[in-house]
Amino acid sequence: MFNRLCVIGVGLIGGSIARAARQYGLSKSIVGYGRQEDMNNLETAKRLGVIDDFYLQIEEAVQGADCVVIATPVASIESIFALLKPFWSDHTIYTDVGSTKGSVVSAAQRVFGTVPDNLVPAHPIAGAEQSGVEASVDDLFLNKRLIITPLSNTRTEALQNIKCFWELCGSVVSVMDVKRHDAVLAATSHLPHILAFALVDMLGHKDEQSEIFKYAAGGFRDFTRIASSDPIMWRDICSANKNEIIPLIQQTREQLDKIQRLLENDDSQQLFAIFAYANTARQRFLNQFEGNMSKSITFQVQPGGKLQGEARVPGDKSMSHRSVMLGSLADGITHVKGFLEAEDALATLQAFRDMGVEIEGPVNGCLTIHGVGKHGLKPPKNELYLGNSGTSMRLLSGLLAGQSFNSVLTGDKSLSGRPMKRVTEPLAAMGADIKTTEKGKILFVAGRHVCRRRNQCN
Repeated sequence: MFNRLCVIGVGLIGGSIARAARQYGLSKSIVGYGRQEDMNNLETAKRLGVIDDFYLQIEEAVQGADCVVIATPVASIESIFALLKPFWSDHTIYTDVGSTKGSVVSAAQRVFGTVPDNLVPAHPIAGAEQSGVEASVDDLFLNKRLIITPLSNTRTEALQNIKCFWELCGSVVSVMDVKRHDAVLAATSHLPHILAFALVDMLGHKDEQSEIFKYAAGGFRDFTRIASSDPIMWRDICSANKNEIIPLIQQTREQLDKIQRLLENDDSQQLFAIFAYANTARQRFLNQFEGNMSKSITFQVQPGGKLQGEARVPGDKSMSHRSVMLGSLADGITHVKGFLEAEDALATLQAFRDMGVEIEGPVNGCLTIHGVGKHGLKPPKNELYLGNSGTSMRLLSGLLAGQSFNSVLTGDKSLSGRPMKRVTEPLAAMGADIKTTEKGKILFVAGRHVCRRRNQCN
């Protein structure tokens, strides 16, 4: 694919890129660049066969290279651009692997005046707690997300070459704009690292007096694993993306304050609602993650011997939805068996939890629903998110139209794209105040005798 690949910064990520390029035959020659203080690491990289050669002078390193990968910490990328500027070639494709893209674009603008059209910003969402070339592996990016953030002037050919390169390394490639990348990664990566560092820092100081760590178990280990990451690298990442991170820290503080108030007021029902929603939301993430990342598997089935035993047939989705609805609106306790623990039915379950219904389970298909009666539902504090469940959206539309409060129903991209007129028009004809946004992405349901104007239904 390339004749000469130059990797600037042959550490965990840079070394793994070089290993993957060699493993899949993506470059005839692979060289590295580093500073004098990187000499031992560069010599190790050459000895291990990660790179063919290395250079301490940037001009020699990039000479004849048709692809240059900048795999240094985000704080040093501007200085790398300054080193590259005198030798920047119009015939070379340049890319980086920084965890923040806004800072990379800003650095390029400061050095070059404008972002060169042959620079393709990228970010592999992969890593490990270890660092250095000895920690590098050729399958680090296999089935991992890789985000490319091209600009409006990025060359199409350069973009396609980088996309192809990462796909051949085994990555699952997505393309998004710079701001969205930084916002998404702030929430899913940068904030979790900050929380892990903060918790270990707090308990670490306590440990000097009460030996807390001696009694920490698997939950603490799993939650704080990422606090073993390189502190210098994460200091630079957080500083570079602070504008996206600071509002998330504020939201986290507000959520913790809310939980503190619930504990102080012994409000176990609302506390359970928060924990239950988080449990369902995380399962939704796991389902998406495993679905997107899993590879197809072929099974070969051969005739076997006698099969004897018992099996539980999965519950019916349609009945599962209705069991939650009817149990919630009933007076007293309803026990449900055979509940289908699938994402759509769980969306309905969560919606009723958000409206104040206490629901225990599901455990092995069993639910215990503490019904609140026809008029016992409470106004949800937020939009009712229904994922991809059209059944939830349709059934709840009619049910909520008769309640005494306003509701907003929303869902994922697929659900938001489905036509809802066959639901909204008959309900409106029967007196319901129900509307959708112009693109049908959000459904507004006004409670009976509460409002009749759309702007009151927010």
